[in-house]
Amino acid sequence: MSLDSVLSIVKKIIDICIVWVILYYLLRSIRKNVKLSMLVKGIIVVVIIKLISDYFGLVTIGLLFEYLITWGPLAIIIIFQPEIRNTLEQLGKTNLLGRHKTLSVTEREKIITELGITLDYLRKNRIGALIVFERDTSLSNYIEKAKKIYADFSNELLCAIFFPDNPLHDGGVIIQGDKITCAGAVFPTTVDMKFSKRLGTRHRAAIGISEESDAIAIIVSEETGRISVAVGGKLNYNLSVDEVKLIILDELMPKSETFIVEKENEEDDIDEIN
Repeated sequence: MSLDSVLSIVKKIIDICIVWVILYYLLRSIRKNVKLSMLVKGIIVVVIIKLISDYFGLVTIGLLFEYLITWGPLAIIIIFQPEIRNTLEQLGKTNLLGRHKTLSVTEREKIITELGITLDYLRKNRIGALIVFERDTSLSNYIEKAKKIYADFSNELLCAIFFPDNPLHDGGVIIQGDKITCAGAVFPTTVDMKFSKRLGTRHRAAIGISEESDAIAIIVSEETGRISVAVGGKLNYNLSVDEVKLIILDELMPKSETFIVEKENEEDDIDEIN
């Protein structure tokens, strides 16, 4: 085999790998964005109906959906321009090698302990709060417009930030790794009609940032003291402090470590059976 043939094969392999990497991160960004996920599902339904109409010879429906497929992409670009722009921005900001910082077991345990103390204090005193943990998707846009802090994660600092007389208590706090990066962050509120109109601004902002990114948002209600967690556009409402700690611990655990833990558990089960 000549050198040119080898180079040609290598180029084709690199070309295919690049395409797969782009598709992977594009699909992952779409999966994390609730609105775009619903859009993709709608497109799949339209294509399936078009194929069925062609198979059974349904002329009217086939013609209608043919026009829809022809002019649909232009309409999608116009209607969903903000969501498409956000997805492209997230692709550029996503850390290709993983989250901003992979926390050690000790660091995670410290964060969970401090967080539990903070949430218990805020809940009992009915102090409103919004705490957001950044993961793979960068939240730099919101950090830039907020008050920079970059301090160690601690119960005392969080309680001070959300104290009612503090000018920053109305905004959200963003956590990167084991650092409190900023306070007073403002997030987009969800427009999903499935959520109750009784939800306040904090809850809607938490859901909104979880729709646009893979962040984890914790909300403490100022009126009721109830604690909720928003992940992936879904709201887990009225949780206990221990339930929140378990959710955050699970969500912050690296996938590789989760696999190792599960594998160890399986081995323990086998030993018990034997």
